[in-house]
Amino acid sequence: MNLNNFTIKSQEAVQRAQQIAMEGQQQAIELGHLLKGILEVDESVAPFVFNKLGVNFDAIRQATDSIVHSYPKVSGGGSQYLSRTSTEALQKASTFLKEFGDEFVALEHLLLGILTTNDSVSQMLKDSGVSEKALKAAIKELRKGSRVTTHSAEDSYNALNKYAINLNERAREGKLDPVIGREDEIRRVLHILARRTKNNPILIGEPGVGKTAIVEGLAHRIVDGDVPEDLRDKDIYSLDMGALIAGAKYQGEFEERLKSVIKEVTAAEGRIFLFIDEIHTLIGAGKTQGAMDAANILKPALARGELRAIGATTLNEYQKYFENDKALERRFQTVLVEEPGVEDAISILRGLKERYETHHKINIKDDAVVAAVQLSHRYITSRFLPDKAIDLIDEAAAKLRLEMNSMPEELDEVERRIRQMEIEREAMKRENDQVKIGQIDQELANLEEKRNALRAQWESEREVVLGVQNAKETLEQLKVESARAEREGNYTEAAEIRYGRVPEVQKQLDEYMARLQKMQSDSKLLVKEEVDAEDIAEIVSRWTGIPVTRMLQSEREKLLHLEEDLHKRVVGQDEAVEAVADAIRRSRTGLSNVKRPVGSFLFLGTTGVGKTELAKALAEYLFDDEDLMTRIDMSEYQERHAVSRLIGAPPGYVGYDEGGQLTEAVRRKPYSVILLDEIEKAHPDTFNILLQVLEDGRLTDNKGRIADFKNTIIIMTSNIGSGLIRDNFANMAPGEEEVVIENTREQVFELLKQAVRPEFLNRIDEVIMFRPLSRKDIRQIVELQL
Repeated sequence: MNLNNFTIKSQEAVQRAQQIAMEGQQQAIELGHLLKGILEVDESVAPFVFNKLGVNFDAIRQATDSIVHSYPKVSGGGSQYLSRTSTEALQKASTFLKEFGDEFVALEHLLLGILTTNDSVSQMLKDSGVSEKALKAAIKELRKGSRVTTHSAEDSYNALNKYAINLNERAREGKLDPVIGREDEIRRVLHILARRTKNNPILIGEPGVGKTAIVEGLAHRIVDGDVPEDLRDKDIYSLDMGALIAGAKYQGEFEERLKSVIKEVTAAEGRIFLFIDEIHTLIGAGKTQGAMDAANILKPALARGELRAIGATTLNEYQKYFENDKALERRFQTVLVEEPGVEDAISILRGLKERYETHHKINIKDDAVVAAVQLSHRYITSRFLPDKAIDLIDEAAAKLRLEMNSMPEELDEVERRIRQMEIEREAMKRENDQVKIGQIDQELANLEEKRNALRAQWESEREVVLGVQNAKETLEQLKVESARAEREGNYTEAAEIRYGRVPEVQKQLDEYMARLQKMQSDSKLLVKEEVDAEDIAEIVSRWTGIPVTRMLQSEREKLLHLEEDLHKRVVGQDEAVEAVADAIRRSRTGLSNVKRPVGSFLFLGTTGVGKTELAKALAEYLFDDEDLMTRIDMSEYQERHAVSRLIGAPPGYVGYDEGGQLTEAVRRKPYSVILLDEIEKAHPDTFNILLQVLEDGRLTDNKGRIADFKNTIIIMTSNIGSGLIRDNFANMAPGEEEVVIENTREQVFELLKQAVRPEFLNRIDEVIMFRPLSRKDIRQIVELQL
C-alpha cells in the first residue's frame, strides 16, 4: 500500500506493526499488530486520547498484547501481507481525511479506522469504553483547531506540554525551591506583565544571581494567590529549547513546533506566560537557507501583545544579541537583577537550607551557611552569589552524606589491624612459635572486642541520624500536602495533616533529637551528621587551592605576629619588614580602600639584599605557599608593542587566544603576590596599565574579562640609586648610620621622581629602601641556609 500521504508517525506505526508480526512469526499483518504499533510509537497520541476518554491505557496495551499472541504462527518462508481487516482499516482511515479537512493520514485517523472496522480489536476498544463520537471529540480537543497539512504535523499536537514545563504545577507539587527576597524585581516583573502592549519583561544579570529563581518565585506567588487579582488565574510555562530542537530533522519542522507553541499560548488569551530561559539562544536558532530564525517568528506575536514572554539572559549575551537587534530589543522591558549582598545571600541560604537537609539527609549548621557566603564572596571572585554559596553547601552536604554511608575511619583502622594480625598469626603457626601466637591471640581478642563495640555504636548512631532525617523529610512532604489541600479548599484534609499527622511526626523527631544529643554528651560520635564551617572551608580549599587553616585562622593572630615570622626568613631589613607589615595591617583593619590591592610596595636597593626573598616570605606567610607568587620580569616590556602582553594581544593579532601574562596569572591565582622585577626598565605605557591596578584593583583583559587584584599584594623592585646606596654605606663612619640612611633615602627618592611619574608613585602604599647587608647579617644568613 502507498504510504506517501501518511504522516511520519503513522508510517512508523505501520512499519512497527510489520516488525511485530515478523517477530511473532506471523505472516498476516492484522489489526492487533496495527494497534500495537500505534501504541508503541514515540510521543503517540494514543495515551492522551485514551486518558481523555477515561480509559486505562495500560489495560488497552495488555488486551492488545493478548490478541496479538492469539494470532496463528507460520513456519517457513513466505512474504508478509496486510490482512483483509487491516486493509479495510487503512482505507477507512483515508476517508476520515475529508471529515477533518486534513491532507495526510495521522495516527488518530488510523485509530478511527481500526475502531470502525468490524474485528475483535475494535470490539475490545468498544468494550473498554471507546466510542467513535467520543474519540472524535477527544481528537478535536487534542488538535485545538489545527489541521494535518504536513508529514510532521503531529509534533504540534499538545505542543505546550511537549516543549514546555508548567512551573505552576511544579510549584504546587513542591518541586521548586522557595524564593527569599527579590521583592523589588518580582514587583517590577508584575508591573510589566500587567501592561497592555510590550508586556514582556527580560531579566538581565550575571550568571548565578537568581534570574530563573525570580520567575520560579512568581510561580510560587501565583499558586499561593499572593498576586493582584488579574494574575491569579495565570500559568507560567518554561520553554524547553532542547526538546524544541531535538529530533527536528526536516527543514521547517523546528519552526512548525515553535509556531504551534506560540499558537497555544496565543489561544489562551493572556492566561499563559511563556518563560524563555537563556533567551539569546532563540536568535539564530533554526535559521537555514530560506527559513527564519526563532526570534523573528516570535516578533509579531510579541509586538501585538498576544504572546506574553518572560526572558532571562546575561549582560554579555544581551549586549551581543539584543542590542544589535533593535526590533527585538524594543519588544522587551529590561529588569536588571543585581548580585545580592552578603547579608541577603545569607538570608537566601537560610531559606534553602531545609531543602538541602531533606535531600542529603543531614543537618546544616548556621555557621556553615554564613561561612559558605562569606568564604565564597571573598575567595571565589569569578562567580556570583548566591549560586556559588549554594554550590558550596550542596557539595559539602553531598561529601558528608557519602562519608555517613561508609565505615567510620576509626572502625576501618581496627578492621585493617585485625586482618594484619590474622596474617601474622598464620605466619607464626608455620614457625610453631606458641608464645608469639598467644600474644597475637590476646591482642586479636582485644581488637575484636573494640571492633564490636565500635560497630554497635556506629549502627546505633546511624539509626538515630537516619530517624532524624526521615522525620524531617516526612515533615517537608506533609507541609506540601497541607498547602495543596488548602489551595484546593479541602480544609478537612488540611486540618488532619496540620493538627494530626504533623504533631505526631514532630514528636518522633523530638525523640530522635533527644537521643542524638544524649549520644553527643556521652561520647564523641563516630557518624558526623552536621555540615559546619570547617566542611565549607575544606570545599573552598579544594576549589581554590587555598589551605583550610588560612581561612579559619584568626586574622588578628596572623597580623600580630607578622614581623616576627617575616624576620625568620629576611635578615637585616628591619625597616622594610616593619613598613610592609604596617601597610598590610592598615589594609586588613579597613583603614585603606577595600577595592585596592592588599598592599603595593616599591622595593629599592642593591642586588642580593633580600627584596625578592621578602616577596617570597610574604607569599608563604599570607597564602601559606611561596609558589603563590607571580614573577614578571619588566625588562621584557621595554618596547611599546610588548605592553599588550600584560593584558593580552588585541583581536587579529598572534596570541589573542592566550590571554595576558598579568591578567591570566591573577585570574588563576587570585590570592598571590605579584612581583614586578626591575620596574624602571619597562616602557612608560606600562605604568598606565599599572595605574588602574593600583587605583581600582581591577584590570580588563583582551576578551573583556575582569581580573580582580583586591586580594593580591603587588611588589615592584628597582635598581634606581643602587650605586648611590652602595657608595654612601661603604663610606659610612661609625655612629653616622641614621644620618647616612636619611640622606641616602632623600637622594634616592629624588632620582626615583625623575625616573617614575608622580601619579604612579602617589598610588604606591610604601616606597622602601633596602640597606646593604652587614657582616653580621651575612653570617646570620649563612647559619639559616646551613
